[in-house]
Amino acid sequence: MRARPAVSSVTGMTTLDELKAHARATWAAGDFATIARTQLWPVGERLVKRIGIGRGEDVLDVACGTGNAAIRAAQAGGRVVGVDLTPELFVPGAKAAAEAGVTVEWIEGDAEALPFDDARFDVVLSTFGCMFAPRHRVAAAELARVLRPGGRLGVCSWTPEGIQGDFFRTLGAHMPPMPDFAKPPLLWGTEAHVRDLFAGTGVHLEFERETVLGEEFPSGRAAVEFASTTFGPVLMLRGRLEAQGTWETVRDELAAIYDRRGQAGEYLVTVGRRSVR
Repeated sequence: MRARPAVSSVTGMTTLDELKAHARATWAAGDFATIARTQLWPVGERLVKRIGIGRGEDVLDVACGTGNAAIRAAQAGGRVVGVDLTPELFVPGAKAAAEAGVTVEWIEGDAEALPFDDARFDVVLSTFGCMFAPRHRVAAAELARVLRPGGRLGVCSWTPEGIQGDFFRTLGAHMPPMPDFAKPPLLWGTEAHVRDLFAGTGVHLEFERETVLGEEFPSGRAAVEFASTTFGPVLMLRGRLEAQGTWETVRDELAAIYDRRGQAGEYLVTVGRRSVR
């Protein structure tokens, strides 16, 4: 059974703790495991193949969700840790890992304060995860910090130019304002911004753009109905806007994006390697 839209009482967040508590509640809402499986699942496999994980390598999946990249990294032979701010996602993640016949260590943690020693991992991955950490430079520094010299980085983030860029901008226009320290997630989908984030960290970057097309919907309206009952950010927004009597207008705005642009989402693949010195 899909969850009913929840009414969010958030009217504005001013502190980091408030923002992170709201983020955890948002991503715990709905059924992200279904979103991941039906809309995003090819991306983890692609990223793991691109990075080339070897047997016995130590791998960290940051903001791992239900294990899109983590499970594939374990299948490739890595010793994998998945860390996420929302541990509610670990239950379906652990089930998917067991079904795949692999083991992932699931740890509750923050992309902006990773609970690991410096230079702990050979590979650090994130698929549509660390982009939602509010302080981009802090998150980037953490990704670099836990990489060993010569270690590899792989991050996938939605681009501002793609359909998801339009989608998230529309959502944002109807959400409470974010504090000044919280940067727009879509900036992680721009090469210049990501280069700036990792400047001085010793991680050398390359970029490529790809698209992913999940299970298709017969119409934009159907796509939005699916998102508003399974995808936490839309589900929470729907509950608040229904209470205000404005959901139908916003629903139609979101549906028009799909009808106009199609359903394939463009994302930026950031691949990096930390220098050995």
